[in-house]
Amino acid sequence: MIQLVKTVEEVREIVSQWRKQGLKVGLVPTMGYLHEGHQSLIKRSGENDKTVVSVFVNPIQFGPNEDFASYPRDIERDIKKCEEAGADLVFAPEASEMYAGDFSTYVDMTGPTDELCGLRRPGHFRGVCTVVSKLFNIVLPDRAYFGQKDAQQLAVIRRMARDLSFGIEIVGCPIIREEDGLAKSSRNTYLSSDERSAATIISKALSMGEKLIENGEINAETVLKAITEKIESEPLARIDYVKAVDADSIEPIQTISGRVLFAAAVYIGKTRLIDNFIVERN
Repeated sequence: MIQLVKTVEEVREIVSQWRKQGLKVGLVPTMGYLHEGHQSLIKRSGENDKTVVSVFVNPIQFGPNEDFASYPRDIERDIKKCEEAGADLVFAPEASEMYAGDFSTYVDMTGPTDELCGLRRPGHFRGVCTVVSKLFNIVLPDRAYFGQKDAQQLAVIRRMARDLSFGIEIVGCPIIREEDGLAKSSRNTYLSSDERSAATIISKALSMGEKLIENGEINAETVLKAITEKIESEPLARIDYVKAVDADSIEPIQTISGRVLFAAAVYIGKTRLIDNFIVERN
């Protein structure tokens, strides 16, 4: 039977008992409203003896004009999804449990946070790094699981775990998509039927870019131009960014060499969606 706990003390007590039994622990941090993408992370964490899923809409990673208040929430649904995927414990704290009224300590980063979503959403990754650091310190997992859809976040967490010597293995998991190619996202629920149909332009454009590279294109600008033009052919789409960066440092690149991340953030109506692909070329 899956357990739901809401306090740091409870999580620590349960995980401490697991540790005494010599069990390995996996952590899947989420903001809830779980879908098959999240469930794929939980299932991957089945390589551990126990899996903790955190469900917490983190207020400090949202900007003043972003969707914190309207972000979808349904804890009963999330518990069911966690149970189906094989999780053992759901940690769903209130904001007051994670952040005291006079909370004033943050984890920040330069470098991998300077481009893409970090450039567009000031303070976002400070919020991400702070909450993930807290979750790492609360759960003390052996491994933590993050989706490739948030590729910059994955690179940032890997860097943070290395730089701060967390001693936790960071596991990246593939993007899970709808049948028509749209990357699974909790924000897809915001889309009207017309917008939902239009949103497929993002994965179509990225797939086209990937094929250009497979056919030998090594100039990143050429690929970005093709992706951009494809997305711009959809009237309901408005590009936030389409960029090519080193997949680890998130620094912009011109020539496709090594591990390269092609990432897009696109507004479909009022909803901001992200998607990407990574290519490796020696």
